[in-house]
Amino acid sequence: MTGAPSPTLRPATPSGVRSALRRAPWLEPLWRRERARLRQPWRLLGLAILVVVFGLMLAGLIARGEATGADALAYWAGARAWLAGADPYVPTGPYLPYVYPIWLLPLFVPWALLPWEVAWLLWRGLVILGLLWTILWLYRRRPLATAVAVALLAFPWAANLDTGNAGAVLALALWGALFVGPRLAGLIWAVATWAKWAPAVVWVILAPRARGWGLVWLAAGGILSLLLLPATVVQLQTLFGFGPRPVRLDYLVLLWPFLAWLWLRPSLFRRLAPRRWGHEVRLLVARLRGTTQAFRADPRASLRIARDRILVFAGLSR
Repeated sequence: MTGAPSPTLRPATPSGVRSALRRAPWLEPLWRRERARLRQPWRLLGLAILVVVFGLMLAGLIARGEATGADALAYWAGARAWLAGADPYVPTGPYLPYVYPIWLLPLFVPWALLPWEVAWLLWRGLVILGLLWTILWLYRRRPLATAVAVALLAFPWAANLDTGNAGAVLALALWGALFVGPRLAGLIWAVATWAKWAPAVVWVILAPRARGWGLVWLAAGGILSLLLLPATVVQLQTLFGFGPRPVRLDYLVLLWPFLAWLWLRPSLFRRLAPRRWGHEVRLLVARLRGTTQAFRADPRASLRIARDRILVFAGLSR
């Protein structure tokens, strides 16, 4: 019969979806797969958690209104002051001073050439798109775990979206460092570390060669800072001149790359399950005992082995 529904479709399928599938039959396998996924209780629970978290974050950002973007404004104004020949570390308006290394300013210049309203919209929009893309990547692999992780890091992300702090951009850039070549990954890590210092902890999850290149680029940044020593001194004076600073919970966004690293290692994820804790502790104790016995038997050989392993881990040897 001409108007009869396709036998592969169930009566519960919405009429709008049925008409779309008749026009594009190739969508039918995708629809059936997604419908099957949504019937999984942990996916529904994860989706519900994400909806609530996104709603709270959006409400908070809307409530802040125009009182947002203080950190991003500092980068924007600092780059413009530098282009005008002024000192970017001395604010000339109602905004915070620029506090990053002077040689990082050229990275902000193309963005700072835009009017502030456009620059702020672009900054926040790109960060939100990057955050949503990474959440989707995580959710497709572990829905419920992703929802819990987003809920735990919702406040740091909301704080960064509110102030426009560069920590959000660095977190997304370090996420990308896990998926690019070693030279670029090392460069991303080194720039992020010189900007904030806190991203240094991400070094341990980079690929070995990326760790080695990261140390090389970090040394190159140190040389640049020494060559520009007067500006570096002013930067440090500005950075530490704020007095006592509160605990920076917004820096927790830098844990974001660790989620991708963990999601890419299902075996490690399983080892972190609570039912495995006892076995893992016993295994760790046995390894420590074996290492201690080996050191007592031949200290020099043990030290050489430890040195070689450290060099391999740091990407400075193979």
